[in-house]
Amino acid sequence: MKNFTFRLTLVAIVLALALLFLWPTVNQWFVDKDKDHTAWPHKVINLGLDLQGGMHLVLEVQTQEAVVSTMDRYSDDLKEGLRREHIRSKDQDLINGDTLTVTIIGSEALDKFKKWAGEEMSELVPDYDPQGENTVCTFTMPESDQKAIMDSSRDQALETIRNRIDKLGVAEPDIRKQGEKRILVQLPGVTDTQRAKDILVSTAQLQFRLLDDRQDQVRDYINRRPPPGTEILYSKHVDAQGRVSSRPYLVKKKVLLTGEYLEKAYANMQGQFSEPVVSIEFNKKGGFKFARITGENVGKPLAIVLDGRVFSAPVIQEKISGGQAVITGIGNMQEASDLAIILQAGALPVSLKILEERTVGASLGKDSIKTSTNAMLIGFVLVVVFMAVYYMGAGLIANIALILNVVLILASLALLDATLTLPGIAGIILTIGMAVDANVLIFERIREEIRTGKAPAFAVDSGFSKATITILDANVTTFVAAFVLLQFGTGPVKGFAVTLCFGIAASMFTAIVVSRLIFDYFLYYRNVRKLSI
Repeated sequence: MKNFTFRLTLVAIVLALALLFLWPTVNQWFVDKDKDHTAWPHKVINLGLDLQGGMHLVLEVQTQEAVVSTMDRYSDDLKEGLRREHIRSKDQDLINGDTLTVTIIGSEALDKFKKWAGEEMSELVPDYDPQGENTVCTFTMPESDQKAIMDSSRDQALETIRNRIDKLGVAEPDIRKQGEKRILVQLPGVTDTQRAKDILVSTAQLQFRLLDDRQDQVRDYINRRPPPGTEILYSKHVDAQGRVSSRPYLVKKKVLLTGEYLEKAYANMQGQFSEPVVSIEFNKKGGFKFARITGENVGKPLAIVLDGRVFSAPVIQEKISGGQAVITGIGNMQEASDLAIILQAGALPVSLKILEERTVGASLGKDSIKTSTNAMLIGFVLVVVFMAVYYMGAGLIANIALILNVVLILASLALLDATLTLPGIAGIILTIGMAVDANVLIFERIREEIRTGKAPAFAVDSGFSKATITILDANVTTFVAAFVLLQFGTGPVKGFAVTLCFGIAASMFTAIVVSRLIFDYFLYYRNVRKLSI
C-alpha cells in the first residue's frame, strides 16, 4: 500500500473543491432560485439557449455599404480637390457605388488633374478615355481592397454587437462569424426579443447637423424635391398615452460632427418634469470640434440626428466647451437606457439584415431539461443497479466513483463558467458509461488474478496495473477526438465536446485513483480477506 495518505489527501482536496465550486449552482437551482448569488465562488453553471430559452438570430452584414461609403468619401475628396486646384470638370458621378467618373475639360486641366489624382487617389485604379478635347476619367477600387474593406466592416460589426450584448448583461452569449457576411447570435435567457433586436440592429450613426434657414417652409418641400444640400428628416414623439407624432425638419446634409468622437453616454433624468435624456461626452478631439462648431453657429438650431431621426434641434445659445451635450426628445427611461447602450458600444460601420430569427420559449427549455434529466437519471440508476448486482461489493465501489465522476464534471463546468446544453448533457451521459467501462476492465482483471489463486491484495494490485494501460490508451484516443471537436466544432458540437473532455479526465481519476483508494482501505485497514467481486 503505497502513498495511501497522499492519495487520500488528494481525493479529499479534489472533492472539497468540487463541492465548493458546485455549491452556488446547487443553491441557485434548488435552494434559493430567486437570489442573486455573488459570494465567492460566484460562478454558476449557465444553461444554454436550448435549456433556458432565449433568441437565435442570423444577421447579414451589408458589407457592400462599406465600399460605397469609402467611394463616397473619395467622391467628396475629388469634388473638393477639383475646386481647390481650379481644375475645369463636369459630370462627376458615382456609379453602382464602386466606380467614380468625372470629365476633365481640356488637356492642360488633364495634366494638372493626373498629377493631383496620382497623389490624392493613388489607392484607386485610374482609366483615362479621351473624347475629343475632353477626357472621361474613371476610378475603380481593386477587388483585393474591396474585400479587405468588407472583411473589416464585418469584424467591426461583430465587435460592436459583442459590446452591446455585454452591456445588456446576457450571460454566456454565443456570437460568431458564419461565412463571409453573416453573424450568428444566440442570447440565452432573453425574453424581450424586440428590445434585443432594436439594440443589436440599430446602426447608431450619431450626427450633428445644422437646420436650414428655410425651416418655416419645410412642409412645402415634403412632396417635392428639397433645396440642394438639404433633406427632410423627421422626429418621433410618444406621449403618455402612447400616441406617436412626428415633425419634419429641413436639415443640411453636411455633417459637422459624428459619434466617432464619443467617449461616454449615460441615461438620466433632467429638467423640471424629470424628462429622460442621454448625456454624452466627447473625447478631447471631439470636444474641441464641438466647441468650434457651437462657437461658429451661435443663434442657429443644431439638429442631433441618430440613424436618420431627429431627436432634438436646440438653438445654440453660446459656445459650448467641455465636450458635453444632451440628447432630449426620448420617450421613456427604458428607451434612454437602450440609446445610451448603443451609443456607448459604438456605431455599426454598416447596416445589418435579419436573415433568420428563432425564439425558444422558457417552457420549451424546461421541458428539455426535464426530459434530458430523466434520461440521465434512468441511465444512471440502471448502471448503478447493474454494477451492484453483477459485481456486488466491488460494484458499490464503482458506484461511489461514478457519483464522484458526475460531481467533478459539473464542478468543472461551474469553475470555468461554461454553458450546459442538451448535447452537453448527452456528453455527461456518455461519460457515465465510459467511467463504468473503466471499472469493468479493472474488475475483470482482478477476477482473472483471483482465479489464478492470488491473494486479494495481490489480485487488486495486479488488476489495476494491467488494466490501467488499456484504460489510458482508450481514454487518450477518445480525448484527442473530443479535443478536435472542441477546437473546430461550433454550437451544439462544441457543447458536447466540452463535457466529454471533462468527463474523460474525471472518469480516469475516479477509476484509477478513487476506486483503488477504496480497495486499499478495505484490504489494509479493515483486513478484508475475501473480495466481493
